[in-house]
Amino acid sequence: MIKRKIYNELLEWKNISDGKTAVMLEGARRVGKSYIAEAFAKNEYKSYILIDFSKTNADVKDVFVNNLENLDDFFMYLSGYYNTKLYESDTLFIFDEVQMFPRAREAIKHLVADRRYHYLETGSLMSIKENVSDIVIPSEERHLNMYPIDFFEFVAALGEEPMLAWMGKCFKEDKAMGQAMHRKAMTLFRKYMIVGGMPQAVQCYMDTNDFEEVDKVKRDILNLYRQDIVKYAGKYSVKVESIFDDIPAQLSKHETRFKLSSLGRGSRYRDYEDSFFWLNDSRVINIAYNTQEPNVGLRLNRDRVTLKCYMADTGLLISHAFDENGLISEEIYKKILYDKIDVNMGMLVENVVSQMLTSSGHKLYFYSKASKDRDKRMEIDFLVSKKRITSKHNVSPIEVKSGKNYTLTSLRKYISHFGEYTDIPYVIHQGDLKVDEGIKYLPIYMTPLI
Repeated sequence: MIKRKIYNELLEWKNISDGKTAVMLEGARRVGKSYIAEAFAKNEYKSYILIDFSKTNADVKDVFVNNLENLDDFFMYLSGYYNTKLYESDTLFIFDEVQMFPRAREAIKHLVADRRYHYLETGSLMSIKENVSDIVIPSEERHLNMYPIDFFEFVAALGEEPMLAWMGKCFKEDKAMGQAMHRKAMTLFRKYMIVGGMPQAVQCYMDTNDFEEVDKVKRDILNLYRQDIVKYAGKYSVKVESIFDDIPAQLSKHETRFKLSSLGRGSRYRDYEDSFFWLNDSRVINIAYNTQEPNVGLRLNRDRVTLKCYMADTGLLISHAFDENGLISEEIYKKILYDKIDVNMGMLVENVVSQMLTSSGHKLYFYSKASKDRDKRMEIDFLVSKKRITSKHNVSPIEVKSGKNYTLTSLRKYISHFGEYTDIPYVIHQGDLKVDEGIKYLPIYMTPLI
């Protein structure tokens, strides 16, 4: 079993909530929600019942419709149907793919009030209007977001946990990793970028050490996403697919803001807003918004029309982008692994940084200022706020550099203009850690520590 950080969050929920709330585990398809939910149930409870609403029969669904007013009969039926003995405070009910049967989600209010057992829901697309339009959303849910396997989880899965302790120490003390350790960490990171964080892809790499086999797994997932778009996006499906297909081309440009003109002449954001929402809510993409004033209120000052659109998993992005022959050749993977590829590397690096920031709990914002005055014209890749807000210096600007030779013109302008708001400025690059003139140069693999 690949260790996932979300497991500890589930443990915390169980111990603190003690049945007073249910937990909703949300995430993209194939991100491992069902697997971790069942592993948690097996390890932490005396018994559990898993109801998969993507394939359960009508009889079980009828119990949620007709028997909630008599919970003794409700539990007796489910206990008998699944041949599982129930233990008060020590049985977990898993409502898997609960978005397929919203009435079960609505039932959470009554089941939690009963306080006999614990409840864990897993689902995708849970905020889409069509999935909740006919139910009362229970206030007793605690939501946990599950993301693709992150770099630190990947390193641990490969048996390199001592490396993580050294990274943490170097980050905290502002010291370099050292040439040998940095080189090893970068090799691990490039492997992670290629494989990505989808559990099936990671497991395939661990089992085969074969990038082409991994690519087949990733393409299966991409095909599943396409099928989901057709099946669930409804009237938005054509526009959703257009955005999905255009992501690699948009990210490969020097200016990575999403240009709606590429989707069709005269395209306007209001015509595509619901489609962006659908993809973002399904966790297929991560959206970064331009903030017009980079102070503590990043969300308050965001420009909803000016955005960047990233794939939620960089491994999937690689398979999505390099698909001319239907399968990426081993040669391309080797070029990425050994840092020999000379195209699209900036696209991959910026995308993986967005992925790591998101999985660390950051909302994605950037700062872009167009001006005739050169001193005011600047582009900052990402802005993140401190977790503990103070009276000043709360926002860190982040510049992402994929090459070895780069300038910091925009970052220095930003520091000059917004010094009162600025916390630690970061340059995320391919080199080792260093601090120079108040700027922290961070090796890309340390991004989750920000």
